[in-house]
Amino acid sequence: MAHTVFPLLLALLLVGATGRVEPALTPRLLDEALSVGQSRIESVRARFHQPYRLQIARPPFDYVDVVTPFRRVVLLAEDRTNLGIRGFTTREAVDALGTQAGVVEFRVEMTFHPQNVFIGVPGYDVELATPGTPERLTPKEVMRLPRFGPRIDGTQPAPAGGPPDPRRGGSLPLTGGTLVAAFPVGTLNATGTYDVVMSEMGKELARARVNLAGLR
Repeated sequence: MAHTVFPLLLALLLVGATGRVEPALTPRLLDEALSVGQSRIESVRARFHQPYRLQIARPPFDYVDVVTPFRRVVLLAEDRTNLGIRGFTTREAVDALGTQAGVVEFRVEMTFHPQNVFIGVPGYDVELATPGTPERLTPKEVMRLPRFGPRIDGTQPAPAGGPPDPRRGGSLPLTGGTLVAAFPVGTLNATGTYDVVMSEMGKELARARVNLAGLR
């Protein structure tokens, strides 16, 4: 019984844990992330993920999902658990993270007007602005991923071999897309507050505020 209860208690404690974005994942932190992702209590996982989603609701932008290295391990563990695969080890987590262990992603989800004439995701840019200052951080890269048909909740954009060909949707309409802006952890203030700014050719279109001190 103790072996069963302890991971669940740990996961419950982790949901409320705040402080900063972790600059590096130690074995202890990896174990904590795995405990959340492997929890069988859905409300535990839902409460953990809640502060990482920033609502925008300014068309075509729906929301921003922040994916820190710690949260990426949680998501990886969740995916495996949902597939019925148990026993995800810290070594496997490190291997699965790869170069993403030092990256924070800001994933901007979009829904386009049903009568749009886009043949691909528009060239929107994503930057981080420090409130009250002119300081801007630009990502090391921005991937623009098209979505054909309805959005499927729970899926994560993780293309292999570069951005997908927009023509692969066949006869399905281009209904939306995802901007994936990657920032090296070392370029961010781990306890700072930023505005995630979406723009096109220098014209601001929308923004959402994130407090990294409330994430891990």
